[in-house]
Amino acid sequence: MWQGSCRAPHARSDRRAWALSSGGIRISFRWDVRRTRVEQAEAEAAMEPRDPSGVPVARQSPRRHSVRGQILDALRDALVGGELTPGEVYSAPALADRFGVSPTPVREAMQQLAGEGAVEVVPNRGFRVARRSARELAELAEVRALLEVPVMLSLARAVAPERWAGLRPFAEATATAAAKGDRAAYLESDRTFHQSVLSLAGNQQLVVVADELHRRAQWPLACGRAVRTADLVADAAEHMALLDALAARDLDVVESLVREHFTSGA
Repeated sequence: MWQGSCRAPHARSDRRAWALSSGGIRISFRWDVRRTRVEQAEAEAAMEPRDPSGVPVARQSPRRHSVRGQILDALRDALVGGELTPGEVYSAPALADRFGVSPTPVREAMQQLAGEGAVEVVPNRGFRVARRSARELAELAEVRALLEVPVMLSLARAVAPERWAGLRPFAEATATAAAKGDRAAYLESDRTFHQSVLSLAGNQQLVVVADELHRRAQWPLACGRAVRTADLVADAAEHMALLDALAARDLDVVESLVREHFTSGA
């Protein structure tokens, strides 16, 4: 998956709706079970030993990082699901109020998203969700192809055919998420699949860089068609086909599938 859209279907049964006012506009959000983990982390932090002034004496940074990580995951879900609208500005305090946490972990999470190109810092206001144009997505697809196609071809030559069978569960996970029409879950499993394949090259920096490009390509467009379940299913099917081609060491098919996958409109 590398093309985004303003809106996408949601099929998660473990989510509940919440809303945020931004610029007078009510925007509906889907908040999943991560909120439970955020609340649990804060509850645990409240139980930590404290000195007479009330300041925790241990594990301050890990607890804050834990909350920030949960907030970051939730914000990424909202981005790929089109629930954070491109062009809209969101303040850390307003988001923090909805999450039931302090603004600090929200601000830290948004700063990380700014580094990933998903949002832009707006001084004294907050963070604006970046608009991802069709040209930008095409450029990202081109860069990903330049990086991953040679690696995939090299792996097809070097990796024993039977080893590809071990990656089938990752491909099957994308198919399961696609069949449910759950775009957020699909995008996450899609990234996991690509990580599992590229990791066979034995270059961790390659995996990190490729994953960063992959994540950037998942943010939604400012406008466009909604992603259909059929699009996700077709995209997921390419994963299994790619594993078959890699196992068969069919280099022409491997290259064709990878390039087509990156330019998919799903």
